[in-house]
Amino acid sequence: MKYTQIKETCLYISDLDLAESFYHQVLEMPVISKAEGRHIFFRCGSSVLLCFIAEATKFEQDLPPHFAHGKQHVAFEVSKRDYLKTKSNLLEKGITITHEQEWRKNQMSFYFDDPFGNVLEIVPVGIWD
Repeated sequence: MKYTQIKETCLYISDLDLAESFYHQVLEMPVISKAEGRHIFFRCGSSVLLCFIAEATKFEQDLPPHFAHGKQHVAFEVSKRDYLKTKSNLLEKGITITHEQEWRKNQMSFYFDDPFGNVLEIVPVGIWD
């Protein structure tokens, strides 16, 4: 099998409007779809970030049931030239960086939380090369 990418990633949330405010307004991801009481989906580059209300999908009838609780993690990739600009932009918007990590070959990434306690990370292109 030859995969090209992870097309969608899912986080579980408790408030669609708060998710929209954070992911659309703060992180500047376009909204693709919103279904009251169930989900909101965002465009993230060529991928999609799905944000579901866990209690709405836990007992799903039309699709396989799915849900999660706790501190989920997603890393968002930016170009190397935009890494510091992205960090600065988030700091200006009042986002607290909870950790910065130096990886191999002196590459850096930084972590911050969304309003639901999920652990988000910004990584530069090439961090896994």
